[in-house]
Amino acid sequence: MSKSRGLFDEQIRLEKLSKKQDPLEKLSSHIDFEYFRKPLERVLVKDVEKSKGGRPAYDVVLMFKILILQRYYNVSDDAMEYAILDRLSFMRFRSWD
Repeated sequence: MSKSRGLFDEQIRLEKLSKKQDPLEKLSSHIDFEYFRKPLERVLVKDVEKSKGGRPAYDVVLMFKILILQRYYNVSDDAMEYAILDRLSFMRFRSWD
């Protein structure tokens, strides 16, 4: 039997993370990550012909945050990839409720 999602489930989850002093939230209160968007895009984004299809690239600021967390927690590339894929599958699974 699956539990249906409540209206405030996401908010409650984020509040729990805040109470545990989420390091990314703490950093975001001091650092404007959007400041890094233009330099990151200038270096990382390639002019690719989009008509060929394919999956869109991940957001450069999101990837930058992932690298910061990876360094903060001293996590390997493989472990970080697993954690991201695990969370993405969890979010997809939750959307089935």
